[in-house]
Amino acid sequence: MKLTILGGGGFRVPLVYRALLGDHAEGRVSRVTLYDTDADRLTAVARVLAEQGRGVTDAPAVVATTELDEALRGADFVFSAIRVGGLAGRAADERVALDEGVLGQETVGAGGVAYGLRTVPVALDLARSIARLAPDAWTINFTNPAGLVTEAMSRYLGDRVIGICDSPVGLGRRIARVLGADPDRARIDYAGLNHLGWVRGLYVDGRDELPRLLADPELLTSFEEGRLFGAELLRSLGAIPNEYLHYYYFNREAVRAYQEAGLTRGAFLQEQQQGFYARMREPGTPAWETWDRTRAEREATYMAENRKVAGAGEREEDDLESGGYEQVALALMRAVARDERVSLILNVRNRGALSALDADAVVEVPCLVDANGARPMAVSPLPYHALGLVGAVKAVERAVLEAAESGSRAAAVQAFALHPLVDSVTVARRLLDRYTEVHPGLAHLVRP
Repeated sequence: MKLTILGGGGFRVPLVYRALLGDHAEGRVSRVTLYDTDADRLTAVARVLAEQGRGVTDAPAVVATTELDEALRGADFVFSAIRVGGLAGRAADERVALDEGVLGQETVGAGGVAYGLRTVPVALDLARSIARLAPDAWTINFTNPAGLVTEAMSRYLGDRVIGICDSPVGLGRRIARVLGADPDRARIDYAGLNHLGWVRGLYVDGRDELPRLLADPELLTSFEEGRLFGAELLRSLGAIPNEYLHYYYFNREAVRAYQEAGLTRGAFLQEQQQGFYARMREPGTPAWETWDRTRAEREATYMAENRKVAGAGEREEDDLESGGYEQVALALMRAVARDERVSLILNVRNRGALSALDADAVVEVPCLVDANGARPMAVSPLPYHALGLVGAVKAVERAVLEAAESGSRAAAVQAFALHPLVDSVTVARRLLDRYTEVHPGLAHLVRP
């Protein structure tokens, strides 16, 4: 099979290749094509992959190209992990928002809206190219904001585009370990949107073990999300929220912590990765060792400001293990290519899974996956507090889609103003004006 990675010069690509190296079954990926618009980053990542595959007799061949059509032709799977505007764009998103006193995280709040406005047009172009050059390929989207971008691409690719995120999987595995259960045998009752979902149950041998966790304050605060949110809030919710909901439940505290931080997350990653890619331009640099050391620092500092707000301290070793988005992607590809029936939490078109949203709205829910793709499973109705947030954020996503496709300033202002973490039309207008100044690609949104 041939896998094409859009954004092939991205820092996390070696995680995907590492997962492929561990797959020796018949029908595995035999060729990986890296596509990126930045030739220097492509060269750097290709060096890391070459060291990873050294000594592995059946390592997938790696080809790097800056030509999109060449990358897509003949692809069986397309993995989309692009970052429009790079980390400099993310850092600008964060700073503009914080200057207005609102959150600028890359997928949440004003930052997520700005990122979506400049990413959706590119994602739509990519979807059209995939439909034209690789119509039978399955597209796996990890580009943020993942749910929004998946919904945009679905307009041309239908159900052949599936969004993935490691947050719900990582959360479920941490809960299972705390309860003494095998994470691979646990079934997670999870529903919402990308970066806006809740675990409402965790079933082991048909028994829901979540009530036992909620009833034990010591257990409840023994893992990352428990320390972030606190036992009192979690027990009142009767659910365990995705870590990104900390930005909603503790918004004022999070904004203040980010304003007081020396660097925003985007600025930190920009500085860190500039250093990595600069070192990789030196011929003698040990590629894999340099990459892995940079990765470890990145993971250890994840959501540091939020942990500071919650008094949660440093990340513990168990919490450093993500859900492994590369493992989710590999499991998804295996299920589709080999018709191996599996259940995964994915971003797919709703098809009635959440009754409050229309059929084409992309949601994040457990899905059954086989050779026919991913089909959302029915989930219990969301409680009103969750339903309100999901409905509001989906309205924001739809406004972003309208603005990105039509160039409507009114729709762009609406996207900012409707977001629960902006809640001001006046601020929304100022945000859009500032973002169009710092991102020339958004200049078309200045018209009425």
